[in-house]
Amino acid sequence: MNIIRIIVQIAILFGFSFLGDLVHTYLHIPLPGSIIGLLLLFLGLSLNIFSVKWIKQGAGFLLAFLPLLFVPTLVGIIKYPELFTGKGVLILLVVVISTIITMIAAGKSSEVVGNKTKEREQKKKWHKHSSQSL
Repeated sequence: MNIIRIIVQIAILFGFSFLGDLVHTYLHIPLPGSIIGLLLLFLGLSLNIFSVKWIKQGAGFLLAFLPLLFVPTLVGIIKYPELFTGKGVLILLVVVISTIITMIAAGKSSEVVGNKTKEREQKKKWHKHSSQSL
């Protein structure tokens, strides 16, 4: 039963990707369809249209295999070492710096969202507690 649940959840995730592709194709939005699909998924989760539990196991399954997607890239880099001579070193430096900046920005933004979520939950508890004591 667990395998079927994971397959259905992966299908839901691919459905959002497909929906994003459709939106991109018909509305001519200058974003890739996969990004639009992720934004639609984010909106659905943020607006409580559906629950995280509907996709949690499927997403975890896909994330477990994510490192395998980087293997062909690394093999390509090893196969063409001349990319790192001359301007290739500058490209590598730019990639490393932009990766670090992206990691910092993602960490800080998730920290802000986490803090706001905690504050919201504490306010709910406080309002619930104060309304019960009246």
